[in-house]
Amino acid sequence: MTKRINLALQGGGAHGAFTWGVLDRLLDEDDVEIAAISGTSAGALNGAALKAGLLAGGREGARENLDWLWDQMGAMDDAAMPDWMQAWLPDPWLISQSLAYSPGYTAGEAVGRMVSPYAWGPLYRNPLERIVERFDFGRVCAHEGPAFFVCATNVRDGKIRVFQGDAISTQSILASACLPTLFQAVEVEDPETGVVDAFWDGGYTGNPALFPLYDKALPDDVVIVNINPLRRDDVPVTPPEIQNRINEISFNSSLLRELRAIEFVQRLLADGSVKPGRMKDVRVHMIADDALMNELSVATKLVPVPTVLAQLKEAGRRATGEFLRLHKKDLNERQTVDLRAMFG
Repeated sequence: MTKRINLALQGGGAHGAFTWGVLDRLLDEDDVEIAAISGTSAGALNGAALKAGLLAGGREGARENLDWLWDQMGAMDDAAMPDWMQAWLPDPWLISQSLAYSPGYTAGEAVGRMVSPYAWGPLYRNPLERIVERFDFGRVCAHEGPAFFVCATNVRDGKIRVFQGDAISTQSILASACLPTLFQAVEVEDPETGVVDAFWDGGYTGNPALFPLYDKALPDDVVIVNINPLRRDDVPVTPPEIQNRINEISFNSSLLRELRAIEFVQRLLADGSVKPGRMKDVRVHMIADDALMNELSVATKLVPVPTVLAQLKEAGRRATGEFLRLHKKDLNERQTVDLRAMFG
């Protein structure tokens, strides 16, 4: 029997390579159908590559498109850590620490805190643009295949904006991945009204947004691919650790709010306060590797080190294999995340 699921893909910069591995492993399962995708930042890039690839060449086409995307990400200039250093630092924690304290990275961080991305004038170009503009938007925006939703944050009113269908473009995906300390706000024109708005990273308001997946036509199961640790046992003490945890808490807060709302609805349905069918009874599942993500830092989010990308992909495949071993039978049957314990 085919298992129909929705995917909720978090953002997290280059750590989105973990999601690459998750999707690569899910594509091995012929009896798992992806009905919808909601993605933010790196999750939006992964979602666009997945959907366009599925429509172009089925599961193998999706795998090839994801491989292409992350080959491109790994080819981005990395001045903070030379190749010879990468070869001698195979452990992700060592790479993360070495990168975070490398002269190139720390200098870039200092400049980023003092210099606005608008200071570059005509020399400025979003480094992701050369990748995103090569997506096949005829397929990304198609009504066929999985429904696809891209989340961004409106700079002026602070509200979430969810792009779908023909509203998805190079600009809307760049908007979803626009960290305001690094990139200029991305302006996107509404194709229906002609109004132009400025957007920042969707992680501030929906990382990713779950509510687009509540449509009655979509399955009840939402599989969240979590790449920002929900919990860290150690209190951060160094400036990079503090900044990293601030980012994680900020980017997880919107997801936690939506999960709390789902848990509230589940309680209302369970005690009969709401009749079945009146509200969506969402079943939440999660694929994550918090142990690995706790070893990494904001440095490896911002600098796509090829060796770390490869390790993240393999970790994503491994975590998904374990999830399927334990819970594939539960898909379309029961929830595998204990929301009551999470918010108790």
